[in-house]
Amino acid sequence: MEERKEVISLTEIVKNYKIGAEVIVKALRSVSLTIYKNEYVALMGPSGSGKSTLMNILGCLDTPTSGEYILNGQIVSKMSDDNLAQVRNKEIGFVFQTFNLLPRSTALDNVALPLVYAGFSKSKRIQRATEVLKSVNLEDRIMHKPNELSGGQRQRVALARALVNNPSIILADEPTGNLDSKISIEIMGLFEEIHKAGNTIIIVTHEENIAKYAHRIIRLMDGEIASDEVNPDITKYEKNIAEVVNEQ
Repeated sequence: MEERKEVISLTEIVKNYKIGAEVIVKALRSVSLTIYKNEYVALMGPSGSGKSTLMNILGCLDTPTSGEYILNGQIVSKMSDDNLAQVRNKEIGFVFQTFNLLPRSTALDNVALPLVYAGFSKSKRIQRATEVLKSVNLEDRIMHKPNELSGGQRQRVALARALVNNPSIILADEPTGNLDSKISIEIMGLFEEIHKAGNTIIIVTHEENIAKYAHRIIRLMDGEIASDEVNPDITKYEKNIAEVVNEQ
């Protein structure tokens, strides 16, 4: 049996925030966690549970107060600022609730942006961005600007942008928070396809019905992992995706 590859390993991660002169807020309390290649994980928890803080640490957007984070075999605390910037651009694809698209740029240019920072030529950027937009069923919208797209289409553009550098991890923060229920299921269907193609996916959400599309659910409470289990309902939720796709 092939050994599973660790892509993320957290050991006793603590994150404290200082508010004012004396108040210490303990956002994460000794969190240890391993995520393997091609896992599909939901990080769940109510507001204040620590899930957003954990997401920022996983995405190398914030540093822990103590503990060790190993990403694809590299100790994150020992990386230079340039290394971290490369990791954020190439290793991790980010998807945000608010899409974070450039309003005056086309879908094609929005998706191609990470390739600019990666040093690709213009022709290669256009080719790759077009391929990824086709993969999320937006080939007929590549020259449209965000205000000419629906919410679901904008999230597809954001997802394509996250995929364009072939990252090892997709990190999605409340990816359906601004979408209606039917469009949300369509977007979760895209995540399932991306997972089947071999990507590691981590979705951060407070919505139970969205977490249920993941194959593993980690629940946080008061800065600690309250539970970590395989999703027993995954077959039912995959059926939901199939029904919505068949209606189209």
